[in-house]
Amino acid sequence: LDKQDVDVMRDRINNGANLLESHVFQFDFLNDDFSKLPQGLRDIVKDEKRRKKLLIYINPPYAEVATTRTRTKTGQNKNSIEQTATHKKYAPVVGIAMKELFAQFSARVYGEICGCILTEFSTLKILSGPNFSAFRQFFQAKLEKGFIVPADTFDNVKGQFPIGFKIWNTGKKELFKKTELDIYDKNAHYIGKKMFYSYDDTKFINEWIIETRIRSQGHENLAFMGCYGNDFLNQNIIRIMRTKKELAVPRGSYITIDNIIMSCIYFAVRKVIPADCLNDRDQFLYPNDGWKTDMEFQNDCLAYTLFNNNIRSQYGVNHWIPFTEQEIDARDTFESHFMISFLSGKIVRNAYADLFDRQERPLAGREFSSEAQAVFDSGKKLWKYYHSQKNVNVNSSLYDIKEYFQGRGETGKMNNSSTDKGYNERIASLRTNLKILAKKIEPKVYEYGFLK
Repeated sequence: LDKQDVDVMRDRINNGANLLESHVFQFDFLNDDFSKLPQGLRDIVKDEKRRKKLLIYINPPYAEVATTRTRTKTGQNKNSIEQTATHKKYAPVVGIAMKELFAQFSARVYGEICGCILTEFSTLKILSGPNFSAFRQFFQAKLEKGFIVPADTFDNVKGQFPIGFKIWNTGKKELFKKTELDIYDKNAHYIGKKMFYSYDDTKFINEWIIETRIRSQGHENLAFMGCYGNDFLNQNIIRIMRTKKELAVPRGSYITIDNIIMSCIYFAVRKVIPADCLNDRDQFLYPNDGWKTDMEFQNDCLAYTLFNNNIRSQYGVNHWIPFTEQEIDARDTFESHFMISFLSGKIVRNAYADLFDRQERPLAGREFSSEAQAVFDSGKKLWKYYHSQKNVNVNSSLYDIKEYFQGRGETGKMNNSSTDKGYNERIASLRTNLKILAKKIEPKVYEYGFLK
């Protein structure tokens, strides 16, 4: 507590609150020795039987060394904020989790007041955070009960993520694996239940995509895909760009002729389910083998990715045009026919050099579901409308087309809408069909074990 909080308590006592002034004290839980506790409380902490009745109720200050804003270069690290006496004592055992202050509170309670009941409001990293695996091995208290609410239930808290109230019995040793928590909205209305898992001893989706990399010699990179984190929290960082340098967080995987299908599956799986305040910490996992023989699923993911990426032709040859020049009335020849060749099943190793093949190739090589075909149809209308305009770039990507019609504001950020009614109708149709396709893909995400 800050000094002013102590003063407020004493003022309330002086004005009739039924409390004892000797029970009010200022204490730095992460640095101070327990010898600073009032004698009565110190006696309880030292007594194994009496401290079983001790209830410690905390809303710890939420601070960590790095956040998502740090990773996306929109914020700064809070250097040295974790350097406390508690960190020094428990970091060798608990590891990286000690960079977060609420974990330090819990670690000290468990390590030095074991047997008490600890109830706390915090994020759900203790339950599901990958960086808390060592913490869970140490903090083997029984989770008796709990509930979750949206983060903005609390004053001055921004962001869409869940805050959990959890009741831990430190006197019962139990390794946390999973639990079902009640869900309440910010107005305290009960809206359901949700399962949470520890994911310890589990392989994650990024391990899978790393294994699917095929580093063939002599093949040009089609794009670079950001592959940061394994949870919904990092959904906005998952992008497909033409080059690695375009990403704020340049961690990921190159897309080549050899791994394009796996890359599109990865991208679609990470994107088709919107991130919200409930699934914030759900982890994407290493899948079972079901996806390997499900060609419709593969092609649905391919279609979804083709019309959802952030390729920009200014950074290199655009290999992601899914149509022939004739289909969209292009005024010149594309620099690359890779994608239409790939879709038609006529891929050859020198496909990138196939610059003058203008032969129309229908989507015969890969069979697409009706939902995926609807996406292609609405996409074709958008591309065709773009190529009917004056002074367009024949090699434009979907991102380039959106930028052409929507423009950019004073800050340089692309505008959310356009004044062109023809464009608005076509982009709205594409977005609607993409949502329908996403809903079709969603059950397979669970069926093939990408999510629990």
